[in-house]
Amino acid sequence: MALHKVAALIEYDGTMFSGYQLQVGVRTVQGELEAAVLKLCGAASRVQAASRTDTGVHAAGQVVSTWVREDFQPSTFVRGMNYYLPADVAVKGACVIDPDFDVRRRATVREYCYRIVTVATKRPLEERFSLRVRERLDTKLMRAAARRLQGVHDFGSFATALEAGEPTVRLVHEARVLESAGCVEFMIAANAFLRHQVRNTVGQLIRVGVGKCTVEQFSRFVDEACPGTVGPAAPARGLCLMRIGYESALPFAA
Repeated sequence: MALHKVAALIEYDGTMFSGYQLQVGVRTVQGELEAAVLKLCGAASRVQAASRTDTGVHAAGQVVSTWVREDFQPSTFVRGMNYYLPADVAVKGACVIDPDFDVRRRATVREYCYRIVTVATKRPLEERFSLRVRERLDTKLMRAAARRLQGVHDFGSFATALEAGEPTVRLVHEARVLESAGCVEFMIAANAFLRHQVRNTVGQLIRVGVGKCTVEQFSRFVDEACPGTVGPAAPARGLCLMRIGYESALPFAA
């Protein structure tokens, strides 16, 4: 039977997942997606992602691709996948793409948001997706530090578990610290990220915010690229993959 390649826009609550990537003996987003594809199409197919999120990390705008029967149009794929997927994963839209389109290699932007709740009292509806920091955060200093991330830099200081010879230069398009009532959000968009780069960055920005690290010290981490010097990493629950960008936007439809 003829097949065609589809890309899909995915949302998931990462709390109960051991990350995106398929692993033996643990629950992963890829595992759930591939199980749903098998049930829907009657045949196994690999589901590749544009960004591999870690254990406990959420996604509002993950992009994946897979091969399905040619008679399965995007709307059929969306409805069918959502029927078989568990409650903490959803397909928001899909589209047919060229057979040689690689959703990971063709991505030009990956955007993440880290959410911090700054009120002293519990917020039951937000705790699952946020880090609560009781200390006062100086967001002015955090903004000044975040601006130092923008541009092309060697982010080796912000990485965890680098492989020998792994390139560590990345282009950060934007890094912002936003503040609203009882909440601080860190937004960062780059061409790609190193392992734990965003969470290590947030951990260090929090240290800036509570006065344990100066903006100048933070800048040296950006400039000197000494692996293992930044952190500790902020917990995964506050991190969400918001968007994957391409040179031409994919025409997702539900």
